[in-house]
Amino acid sequence: MGIFALLGIGPLHTDTVHADASAQHTPTADPTTPLRTGAATGTPTPSPTPSVTTAAAALPLGPATLATIPRHTSQVVVVEGRTTTSDTARVALYQRTGTGWRRTASWSGHIGKEGWTTHHVQGDLRSPVGTFTLTAAGGRSADPGSGLPYFRSSAYVAPASGPGFGDTSSDVFDYVLAIDYNRVPGSSPLDMTRPLGAARGGGIWIHVDHGGPTHGCVSIPKAAVRTLITRLTTSDHPVVVMGDAATLAR
Repeated sequence: MGIFALLGIGPLHTDTVHADASAQHTPTADPTTPLRTGAATGTPTPSPTPSVTTAAAALPLGPATLATIPRHTSQVVVVEGRTTTSDTARVALYQRTGTGWRRTASWSGHIGKEGWTTHHVQGDLRSPVGTFTLTAAGGRSADPGSGLPYFRSSAYVAPASGPGFGDTSSDVFDYVLAIDYNRVPGSSPLDMTRPLGAARGGGIWIHVDHGGPTHGCVSIPKAAVRTLITRLTTSDHPVVVMGDAATLAR
């Protein structure tokens, strides 16, 4: 559904839009404020119950990746795939504390069907590698108590069904968390503005998982998406760091 970049910091169309994890529900990143270091930014059964770690520790990232995280950020979501071509990932939420970073939850999930890319383009079925801000949430369901601006709409429509995909069920967009790749930070997840141009894709979200790969998004169990939406807060300046294990370790 390499090299890292944080594209901007960054609320919904009410028109019906077919959201495609890498193409049709295209969010936007601010190309004038990249935090990347290179190229453009760009099936385990899901666990409904998060695993929790209470000990404070450092983030499980390499020095180059750590350098892409803003100093004022206190919440980090890490999405780690085993290889560049794997369509599964481990998703973990970390909170900064007075003694370090604490992993507060983690889940199994999926990414784009073709794995990861450092140069995402529309329709490539790959998830973009990088560090991106998280500034808006939304979905077909009512606001569960979001700490970010929440945009509810019936215009969240799953991609057309296809063999091997897990993001085509009717409830896949009951809750979504917009990843600020090629989108205007803070705008609705359904906003189709693309600062990098339409060819670079967009609409990269964290949404409900249904046991298979996505068109470019990150998917985790519904309860997990709700957890992220209710725990992440604007004042903590949350970001998501995503990519394959070897890249994140750099």
